[in-house]
Amino acid sequence: MVKPIHILVVEDDNDINELLCNIIRKSGYIAQPAYSGTEAMLYIQDRVWDMMLLDLMLPGMTGEEILEKISEQTSCPIIIISAKLEQQTKIDALRTGADDYITKPFDIGEVSARIDSHLRRYQKMKTFERRELRYKDLTIDTEAKLVQVNGQILSLTAREYSILELLLSSPKKVFTKANVFESVWKEEFRGDDNTINVHMSNVRNKLAKANSNEEYIETIWGMGYRLKT
Repeated sequence: MVKPIHILVVEDDNDINELLCNIIRKSGYIAQPAYSGTEAMLYIQDRVWDMMLLDLMLPGMTGEEILEKISEQTSCPIIIISAKLEQQTKIDALRTGADDYITKPFDIGEVSARIDSHLRRYQKMKTFERRELRYKDLTIDTEAKLVQVNGQILSLTAREYSILELLLSSPKKVFTKANVFESVWKEEFRGDDNTINVHMSNVRNKLAKANSNEEYIETIWGMGYRLKT
């Protein structure tokens, strides 16, 4: 079964956003529109995307701010589509983490071709990086970002997936809360236990619903978390 391609379209102009989503859907991909930087960040935190089309001039949070925030968190292609024509803006965006820069007004055929081109390269790269992690009846396909428990697919947010992949990457290691936060959130840990506790609880609850007879994550009091031996 071929995994569907999900593309996030971040553009505050309704007509342009709809046009880009139609281009994507005609190519057989799934498009998710977002109309502000703040809305985009919610979608980015909620799932793993295969590509993003990103405007720079956005309400809530600018495209430059989004790019800077997520460039270390995702390897998916990011195509900037912007009316900003300054050469330095293009250079800064590409250096920050964008894979391509298309200026408005754009040609529909060119946008479609560039989307296909970047996705082909991305899929090839993921094939080389493909790795499967296993623990008890739990498996993670790191290329597809797919988690299964006893053959049942687990629906996880991007943060929840990253937590589980981190634990399975070193099954015997005890990860402190600082380890988890800095690896998953890519920010310095400032003692916000509640954020980690909530996400860890969500992961445990979803694992329990998939298989209530097995425990997967163990809390080592005063230290952190590890896979239960």
